[in-house]
Amino acid sequence: MKAVRSPRRSKTVPMPPVSAGFADAIDDFLAYIELEKGLARNTAKSYETDLKQAAHCLKRLGAGSWAKVTPKHLTGWLHWFSDQKFSASSQARKLAAVRMLCRYLVREGKRGDDPSALLSSPKFRRKLPQVLTTGEMDKLLAAPSGGDAYSVRDRAMLELFYSSGLRISELCGLSLQQVDLENGFVRVFGKGSKERVVPLGAQARDAVQVYLTSGRPKLVKSRTGSELFLSERGKAISRKTLWVIVKKNAKRAGIEKSVKPHLLRHSFATHLLGGGADLRAIQEMLGHASIGTTQIYTAVESSRLLDQHAKHHPRNRRK
Repeated sequence: MKAVRSPRRSKTVPMPPVSAGFADAIDDFLAYIELEKGLARNTAKSYETDLKQAAHCLKRLGAGSWAKVTPKHLTGWLHWFSDQKFSASSQARKLAAVRMLCRYLVREGKRGDDPSALLSSPKFRRKLPQVLTTGEMDKLLAAPSGGDAYSVRDRAMLELFYSSGLRISELCGLSLQQVDLENGFVRVFGKGSKERVVPLGAQARDAVQVYLTSGRPKLVKSRTGSELFLSERGKAISRKTLWVIVKKNAKRAGIEKSVKPHLLRHSFATHLLGGGADLRAIQEMLGHASIGTTQIYTAVESSRLLDQHAKHHPRNRRK
């Protein structure tokens, strides 16, 4: 087998063009997952990067196109990126992209077999997400205590964030029309433009109502549209601003953990599960395509119970 050198790339040097035998299949596949499968553009871009990287390596290993890739070529490719010290999760993602492409080619009749069928995914332990305790969450939600428009907005954002478990982009992109305070739910368009309805708790509804009455009107500018949460310029709140708001209020609340916006989504799911919520219901509210993604929170809850047992059971105490 030919030795494959790692392509030398810098942030300013783009990846060289992929040969037609690989590029055409990649383009067709990307159109398929965006238009027919409804995957988000950012997801498609990630697949594109991984597939083009794989194509460069496979060509060096002697494959002229995706139609001529063999299991031996793919094994060499696996050895290559393993040698590059990619993390196990990155390796699994790259392999998943190639598998999806190979299945697509078989389904479209462009290949008679799937060369990736017998490849094994790398073993890795998924890192458990950090969460806030309910006490820490209460402190964070109470941190923006002022009566000015920004404090009212921040309190409403944090309450809605924790009550709904939205993704950061979903929260920042909310419009007035997506929030139904009377019936207590928010309509969300998540990854791949998939729509879901998420309930809102009473305290989140109250906080948003106060914001709509006494906060948002003070932030509206001449060019403001239907965005729910507004910046000082009257535009939709940005991810960066949300990050600053969460960090600032976590510090004000005296929380010593490194609090990031996504921590509220993790806390939402973990606290629901700890309170007895059904895992399938949590999956639906989070907008996870697979129940396997949601099951990580069962490990978080189990880990918490083990920790509590170790700390407080009399037979576990040590001098």
